[in-house]
Amino acid sequence: MITSLLRLFFIFFKIGLFTFGGGYAMIPMIRQDMLHYNYLTEEQITLFIGIAESTPGPFAINIATFAGFHSEGFIGAIVATLAVFLPSFIIILLIAYFSGKILKHPLVKNALDFLKPVVVGLVATAALNVLFQVVFKTNDISMINSVDYKSLLIFIVVFLLAIIFKKQMTPVKLILISAILGIVVFAF
Repeated sequence: MITSLLRLFFIFFKIGLFTFGGGYAMIPMIRQDMLHYNYLTEEQITLFIGIAESTPGPFAINIATFAGFHSEGFIGAIVATLAVFLPSFIIILLIAYFSGKILKHPLVKNALDFLKPVVVGLVATAALNVLFQVVFKTNDISMINSVDYKSLLIFIVVFLLAIIFKKQMTPVKLILISAILGIVVFAF
């Protein structure tokens, strides 16, 4: 158990250390490591993404807590949560210590500017993985053999609402609409 907890700690410490751009940017790394070490299945990862998004608090903390709890119980939840939080905490302490001067350095500024498109790619990858897992029940395009038309319908409706009414549609409204559509569509 200690070995598994240490592995869980290092997985989420690495994720917390190398993920820029918020919780969604860490989904590809979480997916890769959780699948590689058989902590979670594709379906569980997709489920935890939905749960982490709908519960209060930061997405990164929520998903680390859920994955840690599912993998190693209560202790696993604590270990994963601390591990994902610790790198940011240490970095902020170092930045505060150096009074923010490091962020004004041209090399650091250029490095952070370079990371912005990478974050967009990571978030897009995470979104496509969830879409494929929910609609096609697989992330492997060559393995697509069926479509969950009900999930696809909900996705299309919510996507169109977000595009057409982009100023009025907040994430909370989209989540509520998705939930209502899910209840209606899957009830019949």
